[in-house]
Amino acid sequence: MKNIKITALSFLLLGGTVMSCKDQLDIQNPNQPTPATASSEAGIVALAQGSVYKNGFTSAGNKYYDGVVGAFYNGVVGIHELMGDIVTAEAANTYMNNLSAPDMVILDNGAQVPNPNNPAQQKVLLRSVNSNAQQGQNPGFHEWAMMYQLNNACNTILEAVDKTTFTGDAAAKKNAIKAWAYFWKGIAYSRIGSLYYAGLIVNTASVTNNTYVSKEKIIDEANSNFDKAAAAATASGSNADFQSVLTGLIPDFFQNDKGAVPSGAQWVKNINTLKARNILVNNTTATMTAAQWGQILTLANAGVGASDPVFAGTTNANGDIFSPSNYNVAARAVGSNASGNTYKISERLIQDFNAGDQRLANNFKQYPIWIGNADRGNAFNTRWAIVDKGAGLAGVMVYSNRTAGAGVLYLASSYEENELMKAEAKLWTGDVAGAAASINAVRAYQGAGIAAITSTDAATVKEELRKERRVALAFRGLSFYDARRWGVLENGRTGAVVISKDGSSISKNATIKYSYLDYWDVPDNELANNPAGAGSAPLKNPK
Repeated sequence: MKNIKITALSFLLLGGTVMSCKDQLDIQNPNQPTPATASSEAGIVALAQGSVYKNGFTSAGNKYYDGVVGAFYNGVVGIHELMGDIVTAEAANTYMNNLSAPDMVILDNGAQVPNPNNPAQQKVLLRSVNSNAQQGQNPGFHEWAMMYQLNNACNTILEAVDKTTFTGDAAAKKNAIKAWAYFWKGIAYSRIGSLYYAGLIVNTASVTNNTYVSKEKIIDEANSNFDKAAAAATASGSNADFQSVLTGLIPDFFQNDKGAVPSGAQWVKNINTLKARNILVNNTTATMTAAQWGQILTLANAGVGASDPVFAGTTNANGDIFSPSNYNVAARAVGSNASGNTYKISERLIQDFNAGDQRLANNFKQYPIWIGNADRGNAFNTRWAIVDKGAGLAGVMVYSNRTAGAGVLYLASSYEENELMKAEAKLWTGDVAGAAASINAVRAYQGAGIAAITSTDAATVKEELRKERRVALAFRGLSFYDARRWGVLENGRTGAVVISKDGSSISKNATIKYSYLDYWDVPDNELANNPAGAGSAPLKNPK
């Protein structure tokens, strides 16, 4: 991480630009909080807020930022949604079109349409471009770099907090800062361990090591940080001074509806949901044990409820953190025709809506077939685009709203994710009726307007769960994890809707063989500057 270490330090100097909107904070230099200015209470709040958001999630945190690919929630998450077949792409920036091109598509007439790219298989392509010389064109660079910069920002915060002078209940205020830093460190390690085959545990600011550990140990480190965050929130979460600092850490324009400031207990619920996710997405369904399903159910039962705040962000007119026009993947799939924007809506997402689902009616419009360049994909032609702000159906969720301050961006977890994890754990532990009730609850929450599931057949409810996770959690960066753990990456998908390369036919029972790499190799952008030392875990996925 030598190259990342340098950029992380430089970006920390930019961290406080988001604080300019919070005029209630009286700090000497609000636009450049650094560890040196963090000796004051206002200074460390500025550092803790600004460095987390800027380093982890905005274009400032991406050394090789590409406006087409995007930053984190519209770029890195977009890469996940491409591989999860929620969206597709024609653009070749960072090989986006390759990432969403299956190895083979078999149409209804038996015609076999291979990946037109060279090399063909996505996993071969990923390895051929996993080179430091590719710089930002290496798809594996972006999530690794941004999450380690986020981790470094949090390490800097933790090293500064005990040197800071606080008024009032200093212990409670320090706990708020510590909970904040450990929480985002947990998220950073969770994302590293959920995508890469190995990673680094680095818990000191601006230094690194060359001992790479397995993805399993990275997830253990994520959960350890979540536990530290939960302990700090539990110790002081009901304290008024704790709440005042947490209120200062969350940008004021985030603090509405789902982004409201949580209590300490509500924060722990968010952590429980994220810990349940770490178990769920890093184990295949075929190998999950009864004990693991039990752990997920226990965590989800103590996870985010329908009325709990969920660390949701939004936009503002200045785009201080997130721009109204491209704040998430859905916003970048809005279009006046099926060509959308950077992202195109996958026909496979649309087919997963049940008949009469108001979320489909409110959020998507059908157009004449859009035909992409045949040499860039074999499954990306589509008839659909996102309707920005929705069609106005009352009580129905909206995927994209590009009006400043109106879009909702889920930064961590959500009620719907928690409830669907609960449903899945119930299914696999024999409570089919309970699973159906949780799925029905999510549909009611999002205003789907479809009949409740009444079937007691486990296979039927499992299929409804599969579809609901794709529909309810679309554009939130979970689809690739699901495809991986359900075996879709290896076994493919049958009964798929696919438009032929020339747009002359629409298959409704096509077979898609994805053959995507399930966990990515450590990026050479890292290894070129920080070669693996003795005792390191394997850096390359054997698949």
